[in-house]
Amino acid sequence: MTFGSFARNLSFLGAGFALLATSTPALPQDGNDEARLRRLEAEVRALQRKVFPGGDGRFFEPEISAQPSVRSTVSGSSTTAVTDILARLDALETQLQRQTAQNEENANTIRLLTERIDALEGGGAGNPEPVAVTTGGGEEAPGASRSLAAEISGPSDERLAAVQSIAKPQTDDPADDEYSYGYRLWNAGFYPEAQQQLTLFVEQNPGHWRTTYGRNLLGRAYLDDGKAKEAAPWFLKNYQEDKTGARAGDSLLYLAEAMIALDDSRRACIALAEFSETYPALAAGRLQGQYEASRAKVNCD
Repeated sequence: MTFGSFARNLSFLGAGFALLATSTPALPQDGNDEARLRRLEAEVRALQRKVFPGGDGRFFEPEISAQPSVRSTVSGSSTTAVTDILARLDALETQLQRQTAQNEENANTIRLLTERIDALEGGGAGNPEPVAVTTGGGEEAPGASRSLAAEISGPSDERLAAVQSIAKPQTDDPADDEYSYGYRLWNAGFYPEAQQQLTLFVEQNPGHWRTTYGRNLLGRAYLDDGKAKEAAPWFLKNYQEDKTGARAGDSLLYLAEAMIALDDSRRACIALAEFSETYPALAAGRLQGQYEASRAKVNCD
């Protein structure tokens, strides 16, 4: 495979994985890109009006507010059609984040209502009739109950205590301490907490020597949590930001694994081919077992 073909493949990957992060289908490679994007934008606006009328992000921030903006660093690509598409996808991504914030506000409203019901039951009010909870779109949700409260009230006291028992390192490198704390959370299996911690680290320390590790581990925290669509953009970004980075090769291989998890054999094969071409020492050394296992899961021509 030639360098030119890999560059074209990676441009295709960049556009494809940015779409995955917003749960939209892969972009076609014909003349209908513009029409498809306009229709997508119209559908997002229609979704906002139908499901979250009047919603805004004034009250609650999304739990994870930072999805990476996947852009190729190849010189001269800033004026290409792909760059324009990615910019518009960024705008759609921002709209979806605002919807996430509105959804969290709705969940908080349900929680408060459930607490009031619990207080009434505790005060001898008997067994009140189920209360219809109205969502942001005006539709009625099932009656609030204790089981619903358990689902939306957040982590249990036991989980909070377990997370708090994991100590954050205190060294003369505070940024490294933030990464190490995220690693400890991930290693203990607290994936959502690790996602938040590592997102904070990579956003606040873009030039730190640990950032290549942080982006790669953030992708793994999502992948291990069963969120391959959220993991893929971080792996791709880590590879494209610095292909000589300490974990750039790892991210490219994990990108293939994310695509396998999403049943996207085509992109998985592209990532695997690029990995073997760009990092032959890793493919035959430290990551050989992982590479061969991934190759065995897909049929690449």
